[in-house]
Amino acid sequence: MTSISAHGFPQAGARRAADHRSPSARLADAEGALKALLERWSIPALRVALGAVFVVFGALKFVPGASPVEPLVEATWGVLTFGLVGGQLALVLTAVIETTAGLLLISGRTARLGLVVLAVAFVGILSPIVFFTDQLVTAGGPTLLGQYVAKNVVLIAAALVIASRVLRGPARSR
Repeated sequence: MTSISAHGFPQAGARRAADHRSPSARLADAEGALKALLERWSIPALRVALGAVFVVFGALKFVPGASPVEPLVEATWGVLTFGLVGGQLALVLTAVIETTAGLLLISGRTARLGLVVLAVAFVGILSPIVFFTDQLVTAGGPTLLGQYVAKNVVLIAAALVIASRVLRGPARSR
């Protein structure tokens, strides 16, 4: 029988015994090792990747003219704050929120706080669906801006998967 290390890889010395087993048994062992590896590393990798996306997109908003969604960000802040926040301030606030969420997620230890900040960011990110539908969808289908906003569904799903790992408390049975 092949023994698997804590990292999901076959241990030294176990290979000779495995050589006499059927190909399907060896394939099952390889599949088990891959599953162990994925269980250990896939959600942390997703957490870092999601954080990196928010750091990059947030950082773009610090540089005037660098983000393709600047007008939408400014208009969204204007609606959400009843005109109190707009222009460059809206971009800087969005940049701070997004980069902070990303850095907190990347750090790992502060991922729970990062998810809270990310939830705040998602309110602003999804608000154009309600307030600016005409800019997102036309009779011919979604605009490029609409597609940009719609892809956030995947980012939200990623955040939910990460939350399933980092939130504290007992798991509930169905």
